[in-house]
Amino acid sequence: MFQTFESTASPATGPVRLAQLRARLAAEGLAGFIVPRSDAHQGEYVAARDERLQWLTGFTGSAGFCIVLPDVAGVFIDGRYRVQVKAQVDLAAFTPVPWPEVKPGAWIREKLTGGVIGFDPWLHTADEIEKLDSALEGSGITLRSTRNFIDSIWNDQPAPPVGRAFVHSDDLAGETAAAKRDRLAAGLAQAGERAAVITLPDSICWLLNIRGADVPRNPILHGFAVLQDNGHVTLYADPAKFDEPTRAHLGPHVTLRPPAAFVPGLHTLPGPVRVDRTTAPLAVSRELEEAGIAVVWGDDPCRLPKACKNAGEIAGMREAHLRDGAAMVEFLCWLDAEAPKGGLTEIDVVTALEGFRRATNALHDISFDTICGAGPNGAIMHYRVTHETNRPVRQGELLLVDSGAQYADGTTDITRTMAIGPVSAEAQECYTAVLQGLIAISRVRWPRGLAGRDLDPLARYPLWVAGRDFDHGTGHGVGAFLSVHEGPQRLSRISEVPLRPGMILSNEPGYYREGAFGIRLENLIVVEEAAKAGDGRDHLAFETLTFVPFDRRLILTERLAPGERDWLNAYHCAVMDRIGPRVSDAARVWLASACAPV
Repeated sequence: MFQTFESTASPATGPVRLAQLRARLAAEGLAGFIVPRSDAHQGEYVAARDERLQWLTGFTGSAGFCIVLPDVAGVFIDGRYRVQVKAQVDLAAFTPVPWPEVKPGAWIREKLTGGVIGFDPWLHTADEIEKLDSALEGSGITLRSTRNFIDSIWNDQPAPPVGRAFVHSDDLAGETAAAKRDRLAAGLAQAGERAAVITLPDSICWLLNIRGADVPRNPILHGFAVLQDNGHVTLYADPAKFDEPTRAHLGPHVTLRPPAAFVPGLHTLPGPVRVDRTTAPLAVSRELEEAGIAVVWGDDPCRLPKACKNAGEIAGMREAHLRDGAAMVEFLCWLDAEAPKGGLTEIDVVTALEGFRRATNALHDISFDTICGAGPNGAIMHYRVTHETNRPVRQGELLLVDSGAQYADGTTDITRTMAIGPVSAEAQECYTAVLQGLIAISRVRWPRGLAGRDLDPLARYPLWVAGRDFDHGTGHGVGAFLSVHEGPQRLSRISEVPLRPGMILSNEPGYYREGAFGIRLENLIVVEEAAKAGDGRDHLAFETLTFVPFDRRLILTERLAPGERDWLNAYHCAVMDRIGPRVSDAARVWLASACAPV
């Protein structure tokens, strides 16, 4: 099993650790300290060594931060985690703060009359610190770069990860690493920039056509890189992670140096040097500036090219989703047979699903810990079952399963919500509205130039008319055998990045009733050129990559408009055609029934 069910944190440890941190801050003359979720690479998923927020607070979510002041410690969490955080932190010691509705600067001004707040410049971006500094202007409260005080009190902090690096083939990458380096270097030269610092692990892996094993569930390598305008790359990563074939793959135009050489290497760069103010640690730009090297703020040069998948990557993603769809259908067939017998638990469901994926003989890893929420646990958006929380799968309830896989040819992410026996009319109404939102995104055509924020309302409209909504984005970007959450593309109220052909996103509206049930439905989709129609304007559309049936027992078909019904029937027909030949005889019989027209 890739997934385990041990509890990784406890509310009970928080107060003691918080007291230790406050004592250390008081000795340093500091009024506070910021503890982010992020690591020095600003990735959403971090290694065990970098789980500082979890170690201090007990909160295990993938986004958030804690601001520790003398009399209050605020845990800032977005809408995905407002139920989860209440169960994971000691509420007598930590105060959940709804973010981004409450801005950290305003909150600090309300709680503190003056003083110095420390932060580790390797764990925060220039953009983040500049915004907070501006919000504190005139308050008598200042920010100061300090060492990391969590590391100074975390006595059994794990060692840095030492996962093996390996080659990602040119066939699957769709382009050689040399071609990528030359193409991006030409862009730097054209902009008059001598080099760019790259700090995002998935950017480095994409650029060099390598993968790693430094973060659970995501095949990425920890390191920093500098791309120069002549196409040469210096990669700062632990040399012990590279065997001879991988070193040979890097070739003579990539120099491998240890991480300790990164800062001295920055000091020797010819300027100007591009740094991404939204993804690079603040320490990078400060080191360059202190060495007298000109810094130019600009986007990570890999981020947008990586997001726009090429034909080879899309072909791999299509095949990965067909393979994964077959595993999912085998799982759903099994679930429909076993659930009525009683006795299943959430852990049983997670274990079975991973088993069906392993049976493909192509599974590299799961792409994140499977979210399997029975009944009220489904309302915890990023719920992770443990031995302590494991709940029976009961009749009359909904079961939400959000899962994915990492295959060498692609990354998958799919959510289905199933009825376990007859459920309430309210659950059916909510399910139908969520499905209508997914269909709206799947069917939309839009003028080139629109961003994720422009399409996000389409997924919410069926819920809005009923006075409902959901507190997460409609979709996130997805990498090709990389991070299951990838930027900069998103379907979200805050996404201003125009959608472009080749971008892969999730389409996952939902609805959650705390203490009762959760519903989420998710397919992956890829942006493509739309056929000319109407007045011939340039439009884009989505191709669906995921082929797994929806639970017809939960659909109020009379609520579907003719176009929605047509889409659903066509989708289920495609599922039958593409997945049917890949599954067992028993699963094929089940699939035929699941895909019957509505």
